[in-house]
Amino acid sequence: MSDEHPTTPDPTDAGPTGAEPTSGPRTAPRWLRAVGAPLRRVRPRRPRARTVLLGTLAVLVAVVTGVTTASAQLSFGPHEARYDVTTDATVTVDLGPIGTLQIDSPLPLWLGARVTVEEIPADVDALHGVDTLQALTGDLNSYLQFFTGPQATIEDAARALVADAALRAVVTLAVLLVVWFTVRGLLGAARRHELGARVRPHARQLVAGGVAVALVGTLVTASEHGRARARVVSAPSSAVFDGTPLEGARVTGRLGGIVDTYGGLVVQAFRENEEFYDQADESLVAAWADWEDRRPAVEAEAAAAPTASPTDGGAPGTDPQEPGTQEPGTQEPTADASPSDSPSASASPTRDEADEPVTFLLISDLHCNVGMAPLIASLATMSGAAAVLDAGDTTMNGTSVEQYCVSTFARAIPDGVDLITAPGNHDSAETTAQYARAGAVVLDGSVIDVHGMRLLGDHDPKATRLIQTQTQEESYSAVGTRLADVACSDPDGVDVVMFHNPRAAPNMLADGCVPALLSGHMHTRTDPEQIGQGIRYISSSTAGAQENEPRIGPLKGTAEMTLLRWDPTTRRIVDWQLVEIGTDASATVRDPQAWPVPVPDPDPEADADDPGAGTPAPDITETPGG
Repeated sequence: MSDEHPTTPDPTDAGPTGAEPTSGPRTAPRWLRAVGAPLRRVRPRRPRARTVLLGTLAVLVAVVTGVTTASAQLSFGPHEARYDVTTDATVTVDLGPIGTLQIDSPLPLWLGARVTVEEIPADVDALHGVDTLQALTGDLNSYLQFFTGPQATIEDAARALVADAALRAVVTLAVLLVVWFTVRGLLGAARRHELGARVRPHARQLVAGGVAVALVGTLVTASEHGRARARVVSAPSSAVFDGTPLEGARVTGRLGGIVDTYGGLVVQAFRENEEFYDQADESLVAAWADWEDRRPAVEAEAAAAPTASPTDGGAPGTDPQEPGTQEPGTQEPTADASPSDSPSASASPTRDEADEPVTFLLISDLHCNVGMAPLIASLATMSGAAAVLDAGDTTMNGTSVEQYCVSTFARAIPDGVDLITAPGNHDSAETTAQYARAGAVVLDGSVIDVHGMRLLGDHDPKATRLIQTQTQEESYSAVGTRLADVACSDPDGVDVVMFHNPRAAPNMLADGCVPALLSGHMHTRTDPEQIGQGIRYISSSTAGAQENEPRIGPLKGTAEMTLLRWDPTTRRIVDWQLVEIGTDASATVRDPQAWPVPVPDPDPEADADDPGAGTPAPDITETPGG
C-alpha cells in the first residue's frame, strides 16, 4: 500500500520540460528547478554584524577624537586661558616660563586637563591713570576672588569642554560617514565584491593585526601615562596649599619659589576671607532666628497702631489699602490684634493663599564679591523669597574673565527662586549674556510678570570701566521718559521698575504710571521717598563697596540686602525690611517699615512741563566707581 511503501521518484522521469532525467532522491523535479532559477540569481543578504561592528567602531573613534581634542577659551582669575583635555590624569595650570601647578584630575579614566594661562585683557584694568602697583594689587585681588569661588570656573570649563567634545565627535562621525559612502560610491558594487573576495581569505590575519595594533597603542598610551604620572608625582606637593581647594597641588619651575615665598600670604588672605563669610553666614542665620522670635510682637504692635495717612506712611500694614503684616502663608492674626484695631488684620484670615504678599529680595552693586553669594542664598531661603532682584553692577569691569562672578551668583540662588537683573554701568553686554546663560532673567525695556508683579527695567546706558567712562548711549532723563511711556502704554499697567541709576527717577515717576522705582549705584541707601508721583528706593551695596577700597575679601563697609513684600491684591509694595552684614561679620535684621503711599499732586497740569516739580528729587552726587 502506498501508505506503507512510499514511492521512490523514478530517475527516468523526464518531467514536464523534457530535460534529462535526474538521479538521486535529493534532486528536485525539473519544473521546480525551473521555477526556482530566478530566485537563485538573487544574492542572499549578508549578516548585519559587519555593519553594526563598523558603525560601533566609527562612533567610538568619533567619541575618543572629540573628547581628547576638546578645548575651550575661557578665563582663569584675571587671565584669559585656554582649556584642553589631556590623557595624563592631571590638571595642569601652565604659567609659561614661570612653571606649572599640577593637581590630580577628578575626571574619569586617564582624562585630565591643561590650562594654558594667557594674558590679562587690557580692558580689565583700564590702565589709563592706574599705576603698575595698583594694577598688580587688582590682579592679586582677582586671584583671591577666583580661589574663593573656583566652582563656577570649574563648572563653566566643564560645560564648555563637554559642548566642544560633543561638537567635535559629531563632526568626526559625519566625516567618517561621508568618506565611507564616497569610497563605496566610487568603487561600485562589482569592484567592492572583487576586493571583498580577495580580502576574505585573509580576514583572520587582518583582525589579528588590528587587535595587535590596538594592544600596542594601549600599551604605549599606558606607558606614556605612567611616565607622565611619574613626572607629576616626582614634583613635591606644596604644604602652602594645605586646607585649601588646592591641597596636594604640585608646583614646578620658578613658580615653586614664588609660591613658597609669597603663597603663604595669599593662602592666609584666602583663609581669612573664608572664615569671615562663614562667620557672617552663621550670624545671619542667628539674626533671622531672633527676628522670627520677635516677629509676632512686632506684627501685633503694627496691627494695633492707628491708621496712617498717605503723607507719613505709618507702621507696616497700617494703611487701609495695605494687606496687613502677615508673612506669606500665615492665616491667623496675632494674639494682640483686634478687628477694630486693624481692618487689614481682620481681613487677613479670609484672604486666599494666592493673594498673600509675595516676598522679593533686593540686592545691588555686588561688584564681583562672590563671598556674599552664600549669604544671599541663605536669606532667600529663610525669607521664602519668590525672586531675587539684582539692581545691577554685578561685575567690576564687564570683562569676559569675570564670568566666574556672574556664574557664582546665579548658581547660588536656591532652586525655584527666580533671578532678575537690571544691568548697571559696570556690567557689559558680554557679562550680561553670561549672566543670562547662568540662569538670570535680564530686563530689556519690556514688561515681564514675576509672580504676578508687573516688572519693568532696562540696562544702564553708561559704560564705566573703573575710573574711565567709555560711553553713554542715552541720557538718564531720556531713559526715564522712555520707560514711563512704556508703563503708561501697557494695558495691564506696571507695578515696579528696577533701574540701576536713580537719576532716571524724576522723568520716570512724574506722571504716576510707575508706582515704585528700585535702584542702586550710589553705594549708600536712601529710604523710600516720594519723587514726582511715585516712590523711589536706593539700595546700598550688597558687597559693602566703599570708595577707593577693594570690593573683594572681608567687607570694607556694611553690606545691605532688602526684603520687599508685594501685595498681589492691591498691586503695591507693603513694606521693606533691611538686613545688614557688618565689617565684623555681624548680622542685623531690622523690623519691617511700611512702604510710603504717594501724596497725590493737587495740580498735575501745572507740573506737566516740569517733571517731579511737585516733589523735587534730592540732589544726587555721583559716587566714583559706583
